[in-house]
Amino acid sequence: MNTKELTFSNVMLKDVKANQEVNSFIQAANDYLGAIGYTEHGYRHVSMVSSMAESILSTLGYPKRLQELAAIAGYIHDIGNVINRQDHGQSAGLMALHLLRKIGFTADEVALIVSAVGNHEEEIGEPVNSVAAALMIADKSDVHKTRVRNINMISADIHDRVNYAVDRSFLQIDKDKKNISLNLNIDTKIAQVIEYFEIFMSRMTMCRVAARFLNCKFELIINERKLL
Repeated sequence: MNTKELTFSNVMLKDVKANQEVNSFIQAANDYLGAIGYTEHGYRHVSMVSSMAESILSTLGYPKRLQELAAIAGYIHDIGNVINRQDHGQSAGLMALHLLRKIGFTADEVALIVSAVGNHEEEIGEPVNSVAAALMIADKSDVHKTRVRNINMISADIHDRVNYAVDRSFLQIDKDKKNISLNLNIDTKIAQVIEYFEIFMSRMTMCRVAARFLNCKFELIINERKLL
């Protein structure tokens, strides 16, 4: 992508974070997911994804503005859950289309962000640009015990159990080796490693495709053993 051909604004992530509509949607979406038993998708998650998406492009040497747009995409990627969990990525993209224009982003910036947001679900997502690829990897890498809302559900719900078993999650990007590694520590007293693959294999496949778009390899390391 030749960023010199695109028109950019001076609007930053801090301006998006200061927008009351955006924050209302993030809060409401997280509340609605909680009502149907899903893991945390609130400020902790979106802030983490925002930071990781920016870090991926920063470490790999992408232009500063694309780093910022990746951070913004990460912050708003889940607002579509306020409508419905089903197809929430596409809903979020449509919602973001109007919100971002109101905040002051250019059409070129909005196009990059909404395409990333609309493609972050593993069922239908494709790394259509570097912002989208970074968002995919960042979002699918956020597995951690702090996302579990009710520890009493871990025996009955495999998603809660696997998340609760992960007490360390770290995404490492090596620019020289062109390698992106997700390092997890899973407490096997809580969940077995095979359970991680039962629910997250499609997400790891998405990460491999996204990393390839960024000219990198994707690795999964669990309990110090390379599994992908």
